[in-house]
Amino acid sequence: MRVLIDACVLFPTVMREMVMGVAATGAFEPQWSARLLEEWALAARKLGPEGEAQARGEIALLQAAWPRSEIRVHDGVSKRLWLPDPNDIHVLAAAIAGSADLILTVNAKDFPRGLLAEEGLSRADPDAFLLGCFEADPDRVRPVADAVLAEARRLSGEDWTMRALMKKARLPRLGKALTV
Repeated sequence: MRVLIDACVLFPTVMREMVMGVAATGAFEPQWSARLLEEWALAARKLGPEGEAQARGEIALLQAAWPRSEIRVHDGVSKRLWLPDPNDIHVLAAAIAGSADLILTVNAKDFPRGLLAEEGLSRADPDAFLLGCFEADPDRVRPVADAVLAEARRLSGEDWTMRALMKKARLPRLGKALTV
């Protein structure tokens, strides 16, 4: 399954680490465009002057680890498309150009299911998607979650619980499933 990952999923660190960690197990093939990566870098400016620089470093690492995941979008694809938010047309265009099966986004309202279906696409929010991956194969997802939790503890110096970390990362249902 090919999954186009929206910038709003790439930018929050824990969410990205969970999604990419599960992708690394072979559960799906991740995709993005240069524009989505640029949106991530620009959004990271909100963290302060170092935010964008750190994001660009993380983007370089992501590109090195996943060299075939970046989709090139030709201008002609975007011109025929419509979405409620015109600023998201590039996301749909990238999904079409990459022959994606799914757009992974937290912006459900900007990607109506009917419009996506016309292009042979669906959408999912990261929590539901990762929960589905966990339910299908817990042994694939649990080690990823354990590694993300350990890294969050190391970097923050806080004694995070799985459920609290996943809730903060906007993955509450996954967090609950991982602690049951």
